Amino acid sequence: MYSREVIEEVLSKTDIVDLVSSYVKLKRSGSSYMGLCPFHNEKSPSFSVSGQKQLYHCFGCGKGGNAITFVMEYENYTFLEAVEMLATKAGVALPEQKYSYEDRKDKDIKTKLLEINKIAATYYYHCLKSEQGISGLNYLSGKRGLDDKTITNYGLGFAPISSGGLYKLLKEKGYTDDILKESGLFTYDAKVHEKFWNRVIFPIMDVNNKVIGFGGRVMGDAKPKYLNSPETKLFDKSRNLYGLNVARSSRKGNMIICEGYMDVISLHQAGFTQAVASLGTALTPGHARLLKRYTDTVLITYDSDEAGTKAALRAIPLLAEVGLNTKVINMKPYKDPDEFIKALGADAFQERIDKATNSFMFEVSIVEKRYNRSDPAEETAFEKEVANMFLRFSEKLERDNYIKAVCNSFVIPLEGMQMMVANLGNKMGIVNGAKYNASEPSTSAPKKKIESGVRQAEKLLLTWLINDVSIIDKISNVIKPEDFIDPLLNSVATKLYDQIKMGNPNPALIVGDYTDESDAAIVASLFSSDLDENLSKQERERALNDIVRKVKKNSLDTEFNTVTDAIRMQEIIKEQQKLNEINIRL
Repeated sequence: MYSREVIEEVLSKTDIVDLVSSYVKLKRSGSSYMGLCPFHNEKSPSFSVSGQKQLYHCFGCGKGGNAITFVMEYENYTFLEAVEMLATKAGVALPEQKYSYEDRKDKDIKTKLLEINKIAATYYYHCLKSEQGISGLNYLSGKRGLDDKTITNYGLGFAPISSGGLYKLLKEKGYTDDILKESGLFTYDAKVHEKFWNRVIFPIMDVNNKVIGFGGRVMGDAKPKYLNSPETKLFDKSRNLYGLNVARSSRKGNMIICEGYMDVISLHQAGFTQAVASLGTALTPGHARLLKRYTDTVLITYDSDEAGTKAALRAIPLLAEVGLNTKVINMKPYKDPDEFIKALGADAFQERIDKATNSFMFEVSIVEKRYNRSDPAEETAFEKEVANMFLRFSEKLERDNYIKAVCNSFVIPLEGMQMMVANLGNKMGIVNGAKYNASEPSTSAPKKKIESGVRQAEKLLLTWLINDVSIIDKISNVIKPEDFIDPLLNSVATKLYDQIKMGNPNPALIVGDYTDESDAAIVASLFSSDLDENLSKQERERALNDIVRKVKKNSLDTEFNTVTDAIRMQEIIKEQQKLNEINIRL
Protein backbone atom coordinates (compact mmCIF):
# COMPACT_ATOMS: atom_id res chain seq x y z
CA MET A 1 0.00 0.00 0.00
CA TYR A 2 1.26 3.47 -0.84
CA SER A 3 1.67 6.01 1.95
CA ARG A 4 -0.96 8.65 2.68
CA GLU A 5 1.45 11.33 1.43
CA VAL A 6 1.76 9.57 -1.94
CA ILE A 7 -2.02 9.20 -2.27
CA GLU A 8 -2.44 12.88 -1.41
CA GLU A 9 0.11 13.87 -4.08
CA VAL A 10 -1.67 11.77 -6.74
CA LEU A 11 -5.04 13.32 -5.83
CA SER A 12 -3.65 16.86 -5.68
CA LYS A 13 -2.12 16.52 -9.16
CA THR A 14 -5.27 15.01 -10.70
CA ASP A 15 -8.01 17.35 -11.86
CA ILE A 16 -11.17 15.32 -11.33
CA VAL A 17 -13.12 17.49 -13.80
CA ASP A 18 -10.62 16.67 -16.57
CA LEU A 19 -10.59 13.01 -15.55
CA VAL A 20 -14.38 12.52 -15.44
CA SER A 21 -14.97 14.58 -18.61
CA SER A 22 -12.85 12.05 -20.53
CA TYR A 23 -15.60 9.53 -19.73
CA VAL A 24 -18.73 11.64 -19.24
CA LYS A 25 -19.97 14.75 -21.07
CA LEU A 26 -20.06 17.49 -18.42
CA LYS A 27 -21.63 20.94 -18.45
CA ARG A 28 -20.90 23.72 -15.97
CA SER A 29 -23.65 24.36 -13.45
CA GLY A 30 -22.78 27.05 -10.92
CA SER A 31 -19.54 26.14 -9.16
CA SER A 32 -19.76 22.48 -10.24
CA TYR A 33 -20.25 20.43 -13.40
CA MET A 34 -23.23 18.20 -14.18
CA GLY A 35 -23.68 15.22 -16.48
CA LEU A 36 -25.56 11.95 -16.93
CA CYS A 37 -24.45 9.44 -14.31
CA PRO A 38 -22.28 6.67 -15.80
CA PHE A 39 -23.31 4.28 -13.02
CA HIS A 40 -27.06 4.14 -13.56
CA ASN A 41 -29.55 4.88 -16.33
CA GLU A 42 -30.93 8.41 -16.26
CA LYS A 43 -32.16 10.98 -18.73
CA SER A 44 -31.83 14.13 -16.58
CA PRO A 45 -28.32 14.92 -15.29
CA SER A 46 -27.88 14.31 -11.55
CA PHE A 47 -24.16 13.51 -11.59
CA SER A 48 -22.15 16.36 -10.05
CA VAL A 49 -18.39 16.91 -10.21
CA SER A 50 -16.74 19.56 -8.06
CA GLY A 51 -13.35 20.86 -9.15
CA GLN A 52 -12.98 22.82 -5.91
CA LYS A 53 -13.59 19.79 -3.70
CA GLN A 54 -12.17 17.25 -6.19
CA LEU A 55 -15.19 14.99 -5.67
CA TYR A 56 -18.04 13.51 -7.69
CA HIS A 57 -21.48 12.57 -6.44
CA CYS A 58 -24.66 11.33 -8.07
CA PHE A 59 -27.80 12.69 -6.43
CA GLY A 60 -29.76 9.92 -8.16
CA CYS A 61 -28.04 6.64 -7.29
CA GLY A 62 -25.84 7.96 -4.46
CA LYS A 63 -22.46 6.90 -5.83
CA GLY A 64 -19.65 9.28 -5.06
CA GLY A 65 -16.00 9.64 -4.23
CA ASN A 66 -12.69 11.06 -5.43
CA ALA A 67 -10.63 10.50 -8.58
CA ILE A 68 -9.33 7.15 -7.33
CA THR A 69 -12.76 5.74 -6.51
CA PHE A 70 -14.11 6.96 -9.86
CA VAL A 71 -11.43 5.03 -11.77
CA MET A 72 -11.99 1.97 -9.56
CA GLU A 73 -15.72 2.03 -10.20
CA TYR A 74 -15.63 2.90 -13.90
CA GLU A 75 -12.63 0.86 -15.03
CA ASN A 76 -13.22 -1.96 -12.55
CA TYR A 77 -9.69 -1.46 -11.18
CA THR A 78 -8.30 -2.33 -7.78
CA PHE A 79 -7.24 0.54 -5.52
CA LEU A 80 -3.57 0.07 -6.41
CA GLU A 81 -4.31 -0.16 -10.14
CA ALA A 82 -6.31 3.08 -9.97
CA VAL A 83 -3.55 4.91 -8.07
CA GLU A 84 -0.92 3.71 -10.55
CA MET A 85 -3.04 4.75 -13.56
CA LEU A 86 -3.64 8.25 -12.15
CA ALA A 87 0.00 8.61 -11.11
CA THR A 88 1.11 7.83 -14.66
CA LYS A 89 -1.33 10.39 -16.11
CA ALA A 90 -0.27 13.04 -13.58
CA GLY A 91 3.46 12.37 -13.91
CA VAL A 92 3.85 11.32 -10.28
CA ALA A 93 6.81 8.97 -9.67
CA LEU A 94 5.57 6.26 -7.35
CA PRO A 95 7.93 4.71 -4.81
CA GLU A 96 8.66 1.03 -5.17
CA GLN A 97 5.67 -0.75 -3.77
CA LYS A 98 6.12 -2.97 -0.74
CA TYR A 99 3.55 -5.69 -1.23
CA SER A 100 2.36 -8.06 1.44
CA TYR A 101 3.29 -11.68 0.94
CA GLU A 102 -0.21 -12.47 -0.41
CA ASP A 103 -0.25 -9.45 -2.75
CA ARG A 104 3.25 -10.23 -3.99
CA LYS A 105 2.33 -13.87 -4.54
CA ASP A 106 -0.81 -12.90 -6.48
CA LYS A 107 1.11 -10.39 -8.60
CA ASP A 108 3.81 -12.99 -9.34
CA ILE A 109 1.18 -15.52 -10.41
CA LYS A 110 -0.47 -13.04 -12.79
CA THR A 111 2.89 -12.08 -14.28
CA LYS A 112 3.80 -15.73 -14.88
CA LEU A 113 0.38 -16.50 -16.36
CA LEU A 114 0.79 -13.66 -18.85
CA GLU A 115 4.20 -15.08 -19.80
CA ILE A 116 2.74 -18.58 -20.23
CA ASN A 117 -0.16 -17.31 -22.34
CA LYS A 118 2.20 -15.35 -24.58
CA ILE A 119 4.37 -18.44 -25.12
CA ALA A 120 1.27 -20.58 -25.76
CA ALA A 121 -0.13 -18.09 -28.29
CA THR A 122 3.19 -18.08 -30.17
CA TYR A 123 3.32 -21.88 -30.06
CA TYR A 124 -0.21 -22.23 -31.48
CA TYR A 125 0.53 -19.67 -34.21
CA HIS A 126 3.63 -21.57 -35.35
CA CYS A 127 1.68 -24.84 -35.29
CA LEU A 128 -0.91 -23.30 -37.63
CA LYS A 129 1.84 -22.44 -40.11
CA SER A 130 3.42 -25.93 -39.89
CA GLU A 131 2.38 -29.25 -41.41
CA GLN A 132 0.47 -30.05 -38.23
CA GLY A 133 -1.81 -27.10 -38.84
CA ILE A 134 -2.83 -27.70 -42.46
CA SER A 135 -6.43 -28.57 -41.51
CA GLY A 136 -6.70 -25.45 -39.35
CA LEU A 137 -5.21 -23.17 -41.97
CA ASN A 138 -7.50 -24.60 -44.66
CA TYR A 139 -10.47 -23.98 -42.36
CA LEU A 140 -9.53 -20.34 -41.65
CA SER A 141 -8.35 -19.27 -45.10
CA GLY A 142 -10.44 -21.59 -47.26
CA LYS A 143 -13.77 -22.15 -45.54
CA ARG A 144 -13.82 -18.91 -43.54
CA GLY A 145 -12.13 -16.66 -46.08
CA LEU A 146 -9.61 -15.02 -43.77
CA ASP A 147 -6.51 -13.53 -45.37
CA ASP A 148 -2.96 -13.88 -44.03
CA LYS A 149 -2.98 -10.37 -42.61
CA THR A 150 -6.09 -11.05 -40.53
CA ILE A 151 -4.75 -14.42 -39.32
CA THR A 152 -1.54 -12.71 -38.21
CA ASN A 153 -3.20 -9.63 -36.69
CA TYR A 154 -5.45 -11.76 -34.49
CA GLY A 155 -2.70 -14.27 -33.67
CA LEU A 156 -4.86 -17.21 -34.77
CA GLY A 157 -3.30 -20.60 -34.21
CA PHE A 158 -3.81 -24.34 -34.10
CA ALA A 159 -3.55 -26.92 -31.34
CA PRO A 160 -2.39 -30.17 -33.01
CA ILE A 161 -3.92 -33.60 -32.47
CA SER A 162 -0.69 -34.99 -31.05
CA SER A 163 -0.73 -33.05 -27.78
CA GLY A 164 2.19 -32.71 -25.39
CA GLY A 165 4.31 -30.20 -27.29
CA LEU A 166 3.14 -27.13 -25.39
CA TYR A 167 3.56 -28.80 -22.00
CA LYS A 168 7.08 -29.92 -22.88
CA LEU A 169 7.99 -26.41 -24.11
CA LEU A 170 6.75 -24.71 -20.93
CA LYS A 171 8.48 -27.24 -18.66
CA GLU A 172 11.72 -26.67 -20.55
CA LYS A 173 11.33 -22.95 -19.85
CA GLY A 174 11.20 -23.68 -16.13
CA TYR A 175 7.48 -23.36 -15.32
CA THR A 176 6.29 -25.65 -12.53
CA ASP A 177 3.17 -27.78 -12.55
CA ASP A 178 1.70 -25.58 -9.81
CA ILE A 179 1.67 -22.51 -12.08
CA LEU A 180 0.71 -24.54 -15.18
CA LYS A 181 -2.38 -25.78 -13.32
CA GLU A 182 -3.35 -22.12 -12.74
CA SER A 183 -3.07 -21.35 -16.47
CA GLY A 184 -6.11 -23.42 -17.47
CA LEU A 185 -4.16 -24.85 -20.42
CA PHE A 186 -3.79 -28.31 -18.91
CA THR A 187 -5.82 -30.88 -17.01
CA TYR A 188 -4.22 -33.05 -14.38
CA ASP A 189 -5.36 -36.57 -13.48
CA ALA A 190 -3.20 -39.67 -13.80
CA LYS A 191 -1.43 -37.85 -16.63
CA VAL A 192 -1.14 -34.27 -17.82
CA HIS A 193 -3.37 -33.45 -20.80
CA GLU A 194 -3.45 -30.31 -22.89
CA LYS A 195 -6.89 -28.71 -22.78
CA PHE A 196 -6.82 -27.72 -26.46
CA TRP A 197 -6.07 -30.25 -29.19
CA ASN A 198 -7.21 -30.53 -32.83
CA ARG A 199 -8.68 -27.04 -32.57
CA VAL A 200 -8.23 -23.70 -34.28
CA ILE A 201 -7.12 -21.32 -31.55
CA PHE A 202 -8.37 -17.77 -30.92
CA PRO A 203 -6.20 -15.90 -28.40
CA ILE A 204 -8.35 -13.70 -26.16
CA MET A 205 -6.78 -10.35 -25.34
CA ASP A 206 -7.59 -7.68 -22.81
CA VAL A 207 -7.84 -4.01 -23.77
CA ASN A 208 -4.06 -3.70 -23.39
CA ASN A 209 -3.47 -6.45 -26.00
CA LYS A 210 -2.24 -8.96 -23.43
CA VAL A 211 -3.33 -12.60 -23.92
CA ILE A 212 -5.53 -13.56 -20.97
CA GLY A 213 -7.13 -16.75 -22.34
CA PHE A 214 -7.98 -18.84 -25.39
CA GLY A 215 -10.94 -20.09 -27.38
CA GLY A 216 -10.75 -23.20 -29.55
CA ARG A 217 -12.94 -24.38 -32.45
CA VAL A 218 -12.73 -28.13 -33.01
CA MET A 219 -11.83 -29.57 -36.41
CA GLY A 220 -14.38 -32.28 -37.08
CA ASP A 221 -17.57 -33.25 -35.27
CA ALA A 222 -16.26 -33.60 -31.71
CA LYS A 223 -18.08 -31.84 -28.86
CA PRO A 224 -18.06 -29.16 -27.72
CA LYS A 225 -17.64 -27.29 -30.97
CA TYR A 226 -16.19 -24.29 -29.12
CA LEU A 227 -14.10 -24.56 -25.96
CA ASN A 228 -12.88 -21.64 -23.84
CA SER A 229 -10.23 -21.29 -21.18
CA PRO A 230 -11.61 -21.76 -17.67
CA GLU A 231 -11.72 -18.77 -15.31
CA THR A 232 -8.25 -17.91 -14.02
CA LYS A 233 -6.63 -15.03 -12.15
CA LEU A 234 -6.40 -13.32 -15.55
CA PHE A 235 -9.56 -14.45 -17.30
CA ASP A 236 -13.10 -13.53 -16.23
CA LYS A 237 -15.63 -14.19 -19.00
CA SER A 238 -18.22 -11.83 -17.52
CA ARG A 239 -15.84 -8.86 -17.63
CA ASN A 240 -14.13 -9.27 -20.98
CA LEU A 241 -15.27 -9.02 -24.59
CA TYR A 242 -13.54 -10.61 -27.56
CA GLY A 243 -12.22 -7.99 -29.98
CA LEU A 244 -12.53 -5.08 -27.55
CA ASN A 245 -8.78 -4.43 -27.76
CA VAL A 246 -9.41 -3.39 -31.39
CA ALA A 247 -12.97 -2.06 -31.13
CA ARG A 248 -12.22 0.38 -28.30
CA SER A 249 -10.27 2.61 -30.69
CA SER A 250 -12.42 2.11 -33.81
CA ARG A 251 -14.08 5.56 -33.57
CA LYS A 252 -17.20 4.32 -35.39
CA GLY A 253 -19.74 5.93 -33.07
CA ASN A 254 -21.21 2.58 -32.05
CA MET A 255 -20.30 -0.96 -31.03
CA ILE A 256 -21.60 -4.14 -32.66
CA ILE A 257 -22.19 -7.07 -30.30
CA CYS A 258 -22.00 -10.52 -31.91
CA GLU A 259 -22.17 -14.12 -30.72
CA GLY A 260 -18.83 -15.59 -31.76
CA TYR A 261 -15.16 -15.16 -32.58
CA MET A 262 -15.59 -15.65 -36.32
CA ASP A 263 -18.35 -13.05 -36.49
CA VAL A 264 -16.03 -10.49 -34.90
CA ILE A 265 -13.05 -11.35 -37.11
CA SER A 266 -15.12 -11.39 -40.31
CA LEU A 267 -16.63 -8.01 -39.49
CA HIS A 268 -13.22 -6.56 -38.62
CA GLN A 269 -11.75 -7.86 -41.87
CA ALA A 270 -14.65 -6.20 -43.73
CA GLY A 271 -13.91 -2.88 -42.02
CA PHE A 272 -16.40 -3.03 -39.14
CA THR A 273 -13.73 -2.89 -36.47
CA GLN A 274 -16.23 -1.90 -33.77
CA ALA A 275 -17.47 -5.52 -33.43
CA VAL A 276 -17.08 -7.48 -30.17
CA ALA A 277 -18.46 -10.74 -28.77
CA SER A 278 -19.12 -12.17 -25.32
CA LEU A 279 -16.91 -15.13 -24.49
CA GLY A 280 -19.04 -18.25 -24.54
CA THR A 281 -21.54 -16.76 -22.13
CA ALA A 282 -24.69 -14.66 -22.24
CA LEU A 283 -24.27 -10.90 -22.03
CA THR A 284 -23.86 -9.80 -18.40
CA PRO A 285 -24.28 -6.47 -16.56
CA GLY A 286 -20.48 -6.36 -16.47
CA HIS A 287 -20.34 -6.58 -20.26
CA ALA A 288 -22.92 -3.78 -20.52
CA ARG A 289 -20.91 -1.51 -18.23
CA LEU A 290 -17.79 -2.34 -20.23
CA LEU A 291 -19.48 -1.32 -23.48
CA LYS A 292 -20.75 1.90 -21.89
CA ARG A 293 -17.14 3.00 -21.36
CA TYR A 294 -16.59 3.23 -25.09
CA THR A 295 -19.93 4.03 -26.72
CA ASP A 296 -23.50 5.26 -26.28
CA THR A 297 -24.98 3.02 -28.99
CA VAL A 298 -24.87 -0.77 -29.31
CA LEU A 299 -26.04 -2.70 -32.38
CA ILE A 300 -27.04 -6.30 -31.70
CA THR A 301 -26.20 -8.85 -34.41
CA TYR A 302 -26.96 -12.10 -32.68
CA ASP A 303 -27.82 -15.11 -34.83
CA SER A 304 -31.19 -14.73 -36.56
CA ASP A 305 -32.47 -18.09 -35.25
CA GLU A 306 -34.71 -18.57 -32.19
CA ALA A 307 -31.77 -18.84 -29.78
CA GLY A 308 -30.28 -15.63 -31.14
CA THR A 309 -33.59 -13.82 -30.79
CA LYS A 310 -33.91 -14.93 -27.15
CA ALA A 311 -30.33 -13.80 -26.49
CA ALA A 312 -31.13 -10.38 -27.99
CA LEU A 313 -34.26 -10.04 -25.81
CA ARG A 314 -32.17 -10.85 -22.72
CA ALA A 315 -29.45 -8.37 -23.72
CA ILE A 316 -31.69 -5.38 -24.47
CA PRO A 317 -32.73 -4.57 -20.85
CA LEU A 318 -29.16 -5.08 -19.60
CA LEU A 319 -27.87 -2.57 -22.13
CA ALA A 320 -30.71 -0.15 -21.36
CA GLU A 321 -29.93 -0.42 -17.64
CA VAL A 322 -26.58 1.32 -18.13
CA GLY A 323 -28.05 3.95 -20.45
CA LEU A 324 -27.06 2.52 -23.83
CA ASN A 325 -29.13 3.23 -26.92
CA THR A 326 -29.75 -0.20 -28.48
CA LYS A 327 -30.70 -1.29 -31.99
CA VAL A 328 -31.04 -4.69 -33.65
CA ILE A 329 -29.58 -5.49 -37.07
CA ASN A 330 -31.70 -7.71 -39.31
CA MET A 331 -29.44 -10.24 -41.08
CA LYS A 332 -32.09 -12.42 -42.68
CA PRO A 333 -31.99 -14.54 -44.73
CA TYR A 334 -28.52 -15.25 -43.29
CA LYS A 335 -27.83 -16.70 -39.88
CA ASP A 336 -24.97 -14.52 -38.66
CA PRO A 337 -22.68 -11.62 -39.70
CA ASP A 338 -20.02 -14.00 -41.01
CA GLU A 339 -22.47 -15.64 -43.46
CA PHE A 340 -23.96 -12.27 -44.38
CA ILE A 341 -20.60 -10.66 -45.20
CA LYS A 342 -19.53 -13.61 -47.33
CA ALA A 343 -22.79 -13.60 -49.29
CA LEU A 344 -23.54 -9.89 -49.74
CA GLY A 345 -20.41 -7.98 -48.74
CA ALA A 346 -19.59 -4.97 -46.60
CA ASP A 347 -21.77 -2.39 -48.39
CA ALA A 348 -24.90 -4.47 -47.87
CA PHE A 349 -24.03 -4.91 -44.20
CA GLN A 350 -23.61 -1.16 -43.80
CA GLU A 351 -27.10 -0.74 -45.27
CA ARG A 352 -28.42 -3.10 -42.59
CA ILE A 353 -26.63 -1.03 -39.93
CA ASP A 354 -28.23 2.14 -41.29
CA LYS A 355 -31.65 0.47 -41.15
CA ALA A 356 -31.17 -1.18 -37.74
CA THR A 357 -34.39 -1.51 -35.74
CA ASN A 358 -34.93 0.37 -32.51
CA SER A 359 -34.70 -2.29 -29.76
CA PHE A 360 -38.19 -1.51 -28.36
CA MET A 361 -39.73 -1.81 -31.82
CA PHE A 362 -37.87 -5.12 -32.21
CA GLU A 363 -39.34 -6.39 -28.93
CA VAL A 364 -42.85 -5.44 -30.07
CA SER A 365 -42.32 -7.29 -33.35
CA ILE A 366 -41.35 -10.44 -31.44
CA VAL A 367 -44.43 -10.12 -29.22
CA GLU A 368 -46.63 -9.72 -32.30
CA LYS A 369 -45.52 -13.12 -33.64
CA ARG A 370 -47.24 -14.85 -30.72
CA TYR A 371 -50.69 -13.57 -31.67
CA ASN A 372 -53.15 -14.17 -34.50
CA ARG A 373 -54.15 -10.55 -35.04
CA SER A 374 -57.04 -11.45 -37.31
CA ASP A 375 -58.79 -12.78 -34.18
CA PRO A 376 -60.32 -9.87 -32.16
CA ALA A 377 -59.59 -11.51 -28.81
CA GLU A 378 -55.94 -12.13 -29.69
CA GLU A 379 -55.63 -8.63 -31.16
CA THR A 380 -56.83 -7.19 -27.84
CA ALA A 381 -54.44 -9.41 -25.91
CA PHE A 382 -51.56 -8.24 -28.11
CA GLU A 383 -52.47 -4.58 -27.58
CA LYS A 384 -52.71 -5.08 -23.80
CA GLU A 385 -49.27 -6.68 -23.68
CA VAL A 386 -47.79 -3.82 -25.71
CA ALA A 387 -49.57 -1.26 -23.50
CA ASN A 388 -47.86 -2.79 -20.47
CA MET A 389 -44.51 -2.52 -22.23
CA PHE A 390 -44.97 1.26 -22.60
CA LEU A 391 -45.04 1.65 -18.82
CA ARG A 392 -41.31 1.02 -18.61
CA PHE A 393 -40.77 4.58 -19.90
CA SER A 394 -40.80 6.86 -16.86
CA GLU A 395 -40.93 10.12 -18.84
CA LYS A 396 -44.30 10.94 -20.38
CA LEU A 397 -42.93 12.59 -23.54
CA GLU A 398 -40.72 9.62 -24.35
CA ARG A 399 -43.59 7.23 -23.68
CA ASP A 400 -45.91 9.21 -25.96
CA ASN A 401 -43.30 9.17 -28.74
CA TYR A 402 -43.03 5.40 -28.56
CA ILE A 403 -46.81 4.98 -28.49
CA LYS A 404 -47.12 7.00 -31.70
CA ALA A 405 -44.30 5.08 -33.41
CA VAL A 406 -45.64 1.65 -32.45
CA CYS A 407 -49.22 2.49 -33.37
CA ASN A 408 -48.07 3.75 -36.75
CA SER A 409 -45.85 0.73 -37.48
CA PHE A 410 -48.20 -1.97 -36.19
CA VAL A 411 -51.51 -0.38 -37.28
CA ILE A 412 -53.02 0.12 -33.80
CA PRO A 413 -55.61 2.88 -33.12
CA LEU A 414 -53.66 5.67 -31.41
CA GLU A 415 -56.41 7.03 -29.16
CA GLY A 416 -57.37 3.57 -27.96
CA MET A 417 -53.76 2.71 -27.07
CA GLN A 418 -53.25 6.04 -25.30
CA MET A 419 -56.35 5.43 -23.21
CA MET A 420 -55.32 1.83 -22.42
CA VAL A 421 -51.84 2.97 -21.30
CA ALA A 422 -53.32 5.78 -19.18
CA ASN A 423 -55.71 3.35 -17.44
CA LEU A 424 -52.92 0.86 -16.77
CA GLY A 425 -50.71 3.68 -15.53
CA ASN A 426 -53.34 4.82 -13.04
CA LYS A 427 -53.73 1.29 -11.71
CA MET A 428 -49.96 0.84 -11.37
CA GLY A 429 -49.23 4.24 -9.85
CA ILE A 430 -47.73 6.40 -12.55
CA VAL A 431 -47.81 10.02 -11.38
CA ASN A 432 -46.69 12.83 -13.67
CA GLY A 433 -44.87 10.35 -15.84
CA ALA A 434 -42.87 8.85 -12.96
CA LYS A 435 -43.30 5.18 -12.23
CA TYR A 436 -44.06 3.92 -8.73
CA ASN A 437 -44.64 0.21 -9.08
CA ALA A 438 -43.19 -1.93 -6.30
CA SER A 439 -43.71 -5.17 -8.20
CA GLU A 440 -41.46 -4.19 -11.11
CA PRO A 441 -37.88 -2.93 -10.59
CA SER A 442 -37.10 0.41 -12.16
CA THR A 443 -34.00 0.93 -14.30
CA SER A 444 -33.47 4.31 -12.67
CA ALA A 445 -31.68 5.05 -9.42
CA PRO A 446 -32.54 3.02 -6.30
CA LYS A 447 -34.81 4.66 -3.72
CA LYS A 448 -33.06 6.18 -0.73
CA LYS A 449 -33.75 4.97 2.79
CA ILE A 450 -35.56 7.38 5.09
CA GLU A 451 -33.11 8.75 7.66
CA SER A 452 -33.72 9.99 11.20
CA GLY A 453 -33.84 13.73 11.71
CA VAL A 454 -30.78 13.56 13.97
CA ARG A 455 -28.64 11.79 11.38
CA GLN A 456 -29.76 14.30 8.76
CA ALA A 457 -28.73 17.11 11.12
CA GLU A 458 -25.28 15.54 11.67
CA LYS A 459 -24.79 15.20 7.93
CA LEU A 460 -25.94 18.74 7.25
CA LEU A 461 -23.60 20.15 9.90
CA LEU A 462 -20.64 18.44 8.20
CA THR A 463 -21.80 19.92 4.90
CA TRP A 464 -21.82 23.38 6.54
CA LEU A 465 -18.28 22.86 7.79
CA ILE A 466 -16.80 21.87 4.43
CA ASN A 467 -18.58 24.74 2.66
CA ASP A 468 -17.48 27.31 5.24
CA VAL A 469 -14.53 26.16 7.35
CA SER A 470 -14.64 29.39 9.40
CA ILE A 471 -17.73 28.01 11.13
CA ILE A 472 -15.57 25.63 13.16
CA ASP A 473 -14.25 28.56 15.21
CA LYS A 474 -17.84 29.53 16.06
CA ILE A 475 -19.12 26.06 17.01
CA SER A 476 -16.05 24.23 18.37
CA ASN A 477 -16.83 25.31 21.94
CA VAL A 478 -20.27 23.67 21.55
CA ILE A 479 -19.85 20.81 19.05
CA LYS A 480 -16.88 18.45 19.10
CA PRO A 481 -16.32 15.34 16.93
CA GLU A 482 -17.59 13.08 19.73
CA ASP A 483 -20.98 14.84 19.55
CA PHE A 484 -21.58 13.10 16.22
CA ILE A 485 -23.21 9.88 17.40
CA ASP A 486 -23.46 8.07 14.05
CA PRO A 487 -20.20 6.01 13.86
CA LEU A 488 -19.45 6.91 10.23
CA LEU A 489 -20.22 10.60 10.69
CA ASN A 490 -18.21 10.63 13.94
CA SER A 491 -15.22 9.28 12.01
CA VAL A 492 -15.66 11.91 9.27
CA ALA A 493 -16.04 14.72 11.80
CA THR A 494 -12.83 13.68 13.57
CA LYS A 495 -10.87 13.74 10.31
CA LEU A 496 -12.43 17.00 9.15
CA TYR A 497 -11.82 18.81 12.46
CA ASP A 498 -8.19 17.70 12.39
CA GLN A 499 -7.73 18.86 8.79
CA ILE A 500 -9.35 22.25 9.41
CA LYS A 501 -7.20 22.83 12.50
CA MET A 502 -4.11 22.01 10.40
CA GLY A 503 -5.28 24.54 7.82
CA ASN A 504 -5.59 22.09 4.91
CA PRO A 505 -9.14 20.72 4.58
CA ASN A 506 -9.09 18.07 1.83
CA PRO A 507 -12.46 16.35 1.25
CA ALA A 508 -11.07 14.09 -1.50
CA LEU A 509 -8.46 12.68 0.86
CA ILE A 510 -11.06 11.99 3.57
CA VAL A 511 -13.28 10.15 1.08
CA GLY A 512 -10.26 8.06 0.07
CA ASP A 513 -10.00 6.71 3.63
CA TYR A 514 -13.25 4.78 3.20
CA THR A 515 -12.85 1.55 1.24
CA ASP A 516 -16.46 0.45 1.67
CA GLU A 517 -18.37 1.65 -1.42
CA SER A 518 -21.52 2.69 0.47
CA ASP A 519 -19.53 4.56 3.14
CA ALA A 520 -17.48 6.40 0.50
CA ALA A 521 -20.68 7.39 -1.32
CA ILE A 522 -22.23 8.80 1.87
CA VAL A 523 -19.10 10.80 2.70
CA ALA A 524 -18.88 12.10 -0.86
CA SER A 525 -22.50 13.23 -0.68
CA LEU A 526 -21.76 15.25 2.48
CA PHE A 527 -18.97 17.13 0.78
CA SER A 528 -20.67 17.44 -2.61
CA SER A 529 -23.81 19.19 -1.37
CA ASP A 530 -24.01 22.98 -1.49
CA LEU A 531 -25.79 25.26 0.94
CA ASP A 532 -28.75 27.31 -0.20
CA GLU A 533 -27.21 30.61 -1.31
CA ASN A 534 -30.62 32.29 -1.51
CA LEU A 535 -31.01 32.38 2.27
CA SER A 536 -30.49 35.67 4.05
CA LYS A 537 -27.87 35.95 6.79
CA GLN A 538 -30.61 35.79 9.41
CA GLU A 539 -32.12 32.66 7.84
CA ARG A 540 -28.70 31.02 7.61
CA GLU A 541 -27.99 31.75 11.28
CA ARG A 542 -31.38 30.36 12.34
CA ALA A 543 -30.82 27.19 10.29
CA LEU A 544 -27.29 26.68 11.66
CA ASN A 545 -28.41 27.17 15.27
CA ASP A 546 -31.28 24.70 14.83
CA ILE A 547 -28.85 22.08 13.45
CA VAL A 548 -26.26 22.64 16.19
CA ARG A 549 -28.91 22.39 18.92
CA LYS A 550 -30.33 19.18 17.45
CA VAL A 551 -26.90 17.52 17.19
CA LYS A 552 -25.89 18.63 20.69
CA LYS A 553 -29.21 17.57 22.22
CA ASN A 554 -28.92 14.09 20.72
CA SER A 555 -25.33 13.84 21.96
CA LEU A 556 -26.34 14.80 25.51
CA ASP A 557 -29.42 12.53 25.50
CA THR A 558 -27.35 9.58 24.29
CA GLU A 559 -24.71 10.14 26.96
CA PHE A 560 -27.34 10.60 29.69
CA ASN A 561 -28.89 7.21 28.84
CA THR A 562 -25.57 5.42 29.26
CA VAL A 563 -23.71 7.34 31.99
CA THR A 564 -23.68 5.94 35.56
CA ASP A 565 -21.74 8.73 37.32
CA ALA A 566 -24.20 10.92 39.28
CA ILE A 567 -22.08 14.06 39.03
CA ARG A 568 -21.85 13.75 35.25
CA MET A 569 -25.61 13.19 35.08
CA GLN A 570 -26.16 16.52 36.86
CA GLU A 571 -23.76 18.25 34.45
CA ILE A 572 -25.62 16.83 31.44
CA ILE A 573 -28.97 18.06 32.80
CA LYS A 574 -27.55 21.58 33.17
CA GLU A 575 -26.17 21.47 29.61
CA GLN A 576 -29.56 20.29 28.31
CA GLN A 577 -31.25 23.23 30.04
CA LYS A 578 -28.86 25.66 28.34
CA LEU A 579 -29.40 24.35 24.79
CA ASN A 580 -31.78 27.19 23.92
CA GLU A 581 -29.11 29.69 24.90
CA ILE A 582 -26.89 28.61 22.00
CA ASN A 583 -26.69 31.58 19.65
CA ILE A 584 -24.10 31.36 16.85
CA ARG A 585 -23.55 34.48 14.76
CA LEU A 586 -22.19 34.40 11.23
